[in-house]
Amino acid sequence: MIDFIIVGSGLAGISFAEIALQNNKSILVFDNNSQPSSRIAGGLYNPVVLKRFSEVWKAKEQLEFAFPLYHQIQEKLNVVFDYKIPILRKLASIEEQNNWFQAADKPNLAPFLSPNLVNKKYQNIDSPFHYGLVNETGYLDINTLISSYSKYLESLGVFSKDTFNYDAIQFLDNKISYNGIKAKHIIFAEGFGLHANPYFNDLPLDGTKGELLIIKATNLDLDVVIKSSVFILPIGNDMYKVGATYDWKDKTNIPTEEGKQELVEKLKEIISCDFEIVEHFGGVRPTVKDRRPLVGTHPDYSQLHVLNGLGTRGVMLGPYLANQLFQHIENKIPLEKEIDIVRCYKKNRN
Repeated sequence: MIDFIIVGSGLAGISFAEIALQNNKSILVFDNNSQPSSRIAGGLYNPVVLKRFSEVWKAKEQLEFAFPLYHQIQEKLNVVFDYKIPILRKLASIEEQNNWFQAADKPNLAPFLSPNLVNKKYQNIDSPFHYGLVNETGYLDINTLISSYSKYLESLGVFSKDTFNYDAIQFLDNKISYNGIKAKHIIFAEGFGLHANPYFNDLPLDGTKGELLIIKATNLDLDVVIKSSVFILPIGNDMYKVGATYDWKDKTNIPTEEGKQELVEKLKEIISCDFEIVEHFGGVRPTVKDRRPLVGTHPDYSQLHVLNGLGTRGVMLGPYLANQLFQHIENKIPLEKEIDIVRCYKKNRN
């Protein structure tokens, strides 16, 4: 009998798998790439909501757990996917400058926001009100992480590309059977694919479509991320990731002409040089109506658990939430109320 069947090998599933393996647990990971939001994500991480200059929920705790775990994976797999890079928030007015100084003065934000503005001139970017510098930032090359980790799981013989069949779950005393495989627990880390899951599809997973561009801009010489109405992330060889859009209606992964035009228009407001679109991606982020993740155990089936709703901040949230769920299952440590799905079932059942 194995300890955990894990359905999904995006950031959430990988994080849980690694934590389980480090704790000498046996696993089997299913993934069929039906919801590629992790793969198309920008991969940026930053501990501040730069629209409002406010702290990300539990930012310090997330950073302290996530990056040691990622670096252990890098060492183990002999790959590099974590790149430290400063994020500069382009300030649009004197008022925004004042808001930045006020935020940088707050004790919870002081570690993350530099109190001194950056007035460096970047080629083909007009910035009369300068930039605010965010600390503890960078990006994950999520494609490299997922593909190398999947190969690692395959080498252990614990990775399946078969589509998971919910109908094949049989409930036995304190365990389940799935196509003859007995397991103590199933972790569903399916992202937006949760909507097809009959056990958890009543959770308020909303889904927000995001689109990204990869552009080539030979006259844009950036060694930092510029964040304005969109972000511009240098990825080498004059190539940049540009994103992202937010569409609450379209729930497909298909890139759209509207999304492309929106990104192009916003990009042209920031840079004045020519660029060429190399690739265009789309994917649905697993977002939640109350902006909190969905983590916990099914109210009727104690062997079934969910790890979802990472939204736009999966890089930081994935390991932190996976550890919370693992400790909850193995050591009966209560989940934080903000993330526990009990909050949703209480509303549904009252």
